[in-house]
Amino acid sequence: MPVGVKDLIDVTGVPTRCGSAVLADAAPARHDAAVVARLRAAGAVVVAKTHTHEFAYGPTGDVAVEGPCRNPHDPRKITGGSSSGSAAAVAAGLVPLAVGTDTGCSTRTPAALCGVVGLKPARGVLPTTGVFPLSETLDHVGLLGADVETVAVAFSALTGRGIDPSAPIEGTVVGRPTDPYWRVHDPEITAAVDRAADALSCAGAAIREVSLPGIDELAATYQVIVGAEAHTTHRHWLAQRPGDYQPVTAARLQAAGAHTAADYITARRTRRRLTAELTARMLAEGVDVLLLATTPLRATPIGARQVDAPDGARVEVVPALLSLTLPFNLLGWPAVSVPAPEVTGLPAGIQVAAVRGGEQAVLAAGARIAIG
Repeated sequence: MPVGVKDLIDVTGVPTRCGSAVLADAAPARHDAAVVARLRAAGAVVVAKTHTHEFAYGPTGDVAVEGPCRNPHDPRKITGGSSSGSAAAVAAGLVPLAVGTDTGCSTRTPAALCGVVGLKPARGVLPTTGVFPLSETLDHVGLLGADVETVAVAFSALTGRGIDPSAPIEGTVVGRPTDPYWRVHDPEITAAVDRAADALSCAGAAIREVSLPGIDELAATYQVIVGAEAHTTHRHWLAQRPGDYQPVTAARLQAAGAHTAADYITARRTRRRLTAELTARMLAEGVDVLLLATTPLRATPIGARQVDAPDGARVEVVPALLSLTLPFNLLGWPAVSVPAPEVTGLPAGIQVAAVRGGEQAVLAAGARIAIG
C-alpha cells in the first residue's frame, strides 16, 4: 500500500522540516520513526512526505514555509491542520493512506474538512518515537484513509490488534452531548449528526442525551499545557532565530512563554481530575461512545481568521476548529472522524469517541455512519 507521511515524522534518508524555515538545513533522518518502521514491516511503501502546518502548531493548514495547503474540493479553502497534506493527498486520490499526528485536532479536523477518515487512537497506542513533538503530553500519531476499512487494516497492522469495522454494534450505548460547549455553527452539520444517530439506531445502538459537566474547565487546560510544552521545545530557536518562523507561529509561541510553572502544573492537575470524573460519569451511565460533529464549521477561506457562520455568529476560526476534538486528546479516548453522508457542498465530518471499546468501537460505529 502506498503511504504518505506527515513532514513531522522521520523517514530514513529524508529531512524532517516540519513546514518551517527553522529546519531548512535539516539533515536526512537516519532512522524511520517507529510508526513508519512498523508500516514498512507490514508491506507499506512510503511514497511522499506531506505538508504540515508549521511545527503542527495550528488547526488550519495554511501556515507553513511552503505556503498553504489547498483543499482538493475547493483550492481557495483550507484543508484543516495540522496534518494538512496527509488529508489532502488522500482526498485527492494520490494515496489511500497517510500518517499524521493529532495533538488537539490534527488528524480529525483535516479529515473532516477534506472528506476522508481520520483516526486518533487512544493515548499511547501508537508510538511517537521519531515524531517532532508539539506537546509530549497530548501528542498522538493518527491515520488518515480513504475509508474506514483502509484505516482499520492499517491500525491492525501497526498494533497487531485485529479490527473488524463490520462487527455488529447492537446494544452499543451512544451518548449525544448536550452541553452548550458542543455548539455547532452549521445547521447542515447538525442535521448530519442527527442522520448519523438514526443510522446507528437502525443498526441496534441505543441513543441517549448526555451531559459532561466540567467540559469547559477541562478544555481550558489545553492551551496552557500545549503552550507551555511547545514554548519549552522552541525557546532557544525562538530567542535566536525568531524571523525563521512564520509570524503567526512566532506570535503564538511567544505568547505561550507567559505561562508559569504554576499555571502548567495546575492545568495538568485539573486535567487529571476531570478525566477521572468524566470517565467515571460516562461509565456509570452505561455510555460506550459519544457521537458529535468533528468541527462546528466546514472549510473556511485560506488566511481567514474570523468568518460569518451559517447560523449568523461571527466565529474565530482557530478555536472553533479545535473545540469539538481537543477534549478527547485531554481525556485520552480514541476518536474517529468519518465523512458525513448526504451533505451538499464542502465535506463535513461526524466524530465518534469511545469511553470503552477502544478503536474497535469507534471504527465499527464510524463504518455504519459512513454507509449512511
